[in-house]
Formats: sequence, C-alpha cells, structure tokens
Amino acid sequence: MPAPPASPLRRRNLPLLLLQARESVIAHFRPVLNRHGLTEQQWRIIRALIDAGPLEPREIVALCRISSPSLAGVLSRMDDLGLVRRERLAHDARRVRVSLTARSRALAAKMAPQIETVYQCIEIQLDAGVIERLSQILDELIARLGEPAPGDSTDG
Repeated sequence: MPAPPASPLRRRNLPLLLLQARESVIAHFRPVLNRHGLTEQQWRIIRALIDAGPLEPREIVALCRISSPSLAGVLSRMDDLGLVRRERLAHDARRVRVSLTARSRALAAKMAPQIETVYQCIEIQLDAGVIERLSQILDELIARLGEPAPGDSTDG
C-alpha cells in the first residue's frame, strides 16, 4: 500500500484534538446523564444555570455553545419536563429569562455525588495537578482567543 501524500499542513489539527479531548472527557459523564434521562445539552444548560443563575437564551447560547435554533427545541423539551421555567421580562416582553425549577435543582443535587465520583476517577487517571493546569490553559486559550467574529466559521 502506498504511503499517503505528504500533507501541506505543518501543525496538528488543534480543533480536532480539542473535540477528541472533549469526547474522551464527556464519555465518562455520559452514563450518569443517561441514568437520569438527561442529554448532554440539557445537562450543560442545568449546570450553567446552577453556576450563573437565571439567564436569557442568548446568554445560554454563548455559555453552553448550543446553536440558537437547537436551544429553542431543547428549552421547550426541558420546559415540558419541568426542568426549566421561562418567564418574559417585565420591561421587555420580547425577552425571556430561563431559570431552574425545584425539580431540576433536586435532580442536580441527586446527581452531584455521582458527578463528583466521575471527577475523582478522572483525577486518578490524570492527576489533579494535570487537571488544574489543563483548566488554566483552557481558560487562557479562551481569554486570549476570545469569541469568534459573527459569521466566522474557520476550522483548522
């Protein structure tokens, strides 16, 4: 079998590496989410609302990296399941604030020990120091590279 042609690209595919790393990490959490009937997107939203408090959909889009059209469907399903509450803002009826319900808070509290166990297992495999350094590097990457310009869809 002939060798593949030499690539004109000199660097490793950073976007692909980050996606592969994300998949390696989320694979450890997926069983917990599945046991509780949550999708990854639903958990991202619940976790964001736990950490940040009530948010508008545009803020959830930015924090959770869910497209606006997808978010509308996810929030609708979460509303139907009693996981979130959507309320119109008094000063601007076009805007909505999304908050957690008592049901989703109870679910997150029930899941917390299981999520913590997953983190502990990952720390055993990687070492807590590696996770701390990785978190710092990722925070720095996000801070320095910032948000992509609207409509910018450059992939490496």
